[in-house]
Amino acid sequence: QAHLVESGGGLVQAGGALRLACVASGLNMNAAKLAWFRQAPGEREFLAVISGRGALTYYADSVKGRCNISRDNAIDTVYLQLNPLKPEDTAVYYCAADVNDPWSQLHLASAYDYWGQGTQVTVSS
Repeated sequence: QAHLVESGGGLVQAGGALRLACVASGLNMNAAKLAWFRQAPGEREFLAVISGRGALTYYADSVKGRCNISRDNAIDTVYLQLNPLKPEDTAVYYCAADVNDPWSQLHLASAYDYWGQGTQVTVSS
């Protein structure tokens, strides 16, 4: 059973930068695409995804240009950087893993098999 644990959330000022980390266990990292989502009151929003070996990435239009996803399979970790932060970035941020599907339907939460517990990010204005 895979297990994902996010870290790096907290209270940050608007205009600042955020770096979240998610450590995975129980996964074949080279075969798992890893994604970040966030949820404020409302639906879970897709942010970014990276392929198993890191060759492919895909970003939501809402964060493109100020978001970067990366991974280090040697330490089973995926990262999300977001800069500059805006108050509307306030949400619970989740990482997710998919080991079964091809590189498609990347933005759909239902396409991911495993989820972390989330980390709260609050951006003050």
